[in-house]
Amino acid sequence: MAIAGLFLISFLVVHLGINLFILPITEGHQGVFEAAVHFMTTNPLIKVFEIALFGGFFIHIIYGVTVQIQNWMARPKRYKAEGWSQTSFFSKFMIHTGVIIFIFLVIHLMNFYLVKLGITSAPQGPEAVLNNHDFYHMTVNLFSVTWYAVLYIILFVILGFHLNHAFQAAFQTLGLNHSKYTPVIKALGTIYSIVVPLGFIIIPLYFLLS
Repeated sequence: MAIAGLFLISFLVVHLGINLFILPITEGHQGVFEAAVHFMTTNPLIKVFEIALFGGFFIHIIYGVTVQIQNWMARPKRYKAEGWSQTSFFSKFMIHTGVIIFIFLVIHLMNFYLVKLGITSAPQGPEAVLNNHDFYHMTVNLFSVTWYAVLYIILFVILGFHLNHAFQAAFQTLGLNHSKYTPVIKALGTIYSIVVPLGFIIIPLYFLLS
């Protein structure tokens, strides 16, 4: 689960790097984004990576649910009074944030990946979608809907909470605990869990405010 989680954490950085070109941050940003999408949807190596990515999601979800069920079974009756423990606030709600993220993932796949496959229809809105790979105009249409943009922002805030614990826990699970390095890992995890979700949030926020 830890290895799959770190793999997904790495993927998020790549995904964010591509998505930021939706914003007018450079001249010709749309062309850069469309070129990246074309590469990601046509390159044979990416097809192999897609299988690995879905495998990573599947493994992470299955192990996450399994571990949570084992924890519940190990303590079928909760304590009458909650005492102090070293368990972090975020770790107590990993299964809850995980379920919410899974629901978001399904919605995200329906709006993009399944559109690419021709299974679902492209999001409609102010921009005409040219084809099933026209993710730029699909994104603009989705974020032109206020409730969707707000929901997207809320879900990435929740993802940030999930990542805050997940980043640190993954290294701990792999046995990489050390009095010297653990504080650094925790600091990096906190920075990552703020910067990466914030990067994704900036995109719908731009469309809401523009």
